[in-house]
Amino acid sequence: MIVPIPAVVPSGRMSQSDQPVFVLASGLELRPWSPDDAKVLADSCQDPDVQHWNRPGHLSLDDARDRIARWEKRWRTEEAAIWAIAEPGGGSPVGLIGLADFDLAGGGAEFLYWLLPAGRGRGAMVDAVVRVSRWALDDLGLHRLRITHSVANAASCRVATKAGFALEGTMRSALLHSDGWHDEHLHARVQGDA
Repeated sequence: MIVPIPAVVPSGRMSQSDQPVFVLASGLELRPWSPDDAKVLADSCQDPDVQHWNRPGHLSLDDARDRIARWEKRWRTEEAAIWAIAEPGGGSPVGLIGLADFDLAGGGAEFLYWLLPAGRGRGAMVDAVVRVSRWALDDLGLHRLRITHSVANAASCRVATKAGFALEGTMRSALLHSDGWHDEHLHARVQGDA
């Protein structure tokens, strides 16, 4: 007889609550994106680093509003958790952090993140990754989180390492960027890591 393995995170645990807001040590906050942030999201696609490493395409204002609405829906359907990294008190976003590729039954998810120039150099991304990791592992109950990035993206590698994500290896020719195929580092943090 096959005994089913219970889900690591039961269905409904995430969607039955509002997406939390977190204050970061850097003085910024993590909050859900709002329709008022659409211009910042559309403009972020013009940043060369965001465009190269994250490949968001180009968004019109309407596209950006649609994407923000999709992120809200994906929270409710337990498919993703996307936050704006913003100035406190409803200030303008300076970046994005989130978890996607959710597998609640299997207990895993993958980080995605970027910062605009106004958010860089403040330690904000490391703070954000640590805070979202604590929420995902301790509050939500996931078991494994991963970060993947091009081996040429030294900034993302520093963020992953400083946030306590062990480098597990290199995935060869794993992601197509505008300048060709890139090898990617795979970092992970699992329940119980320091």
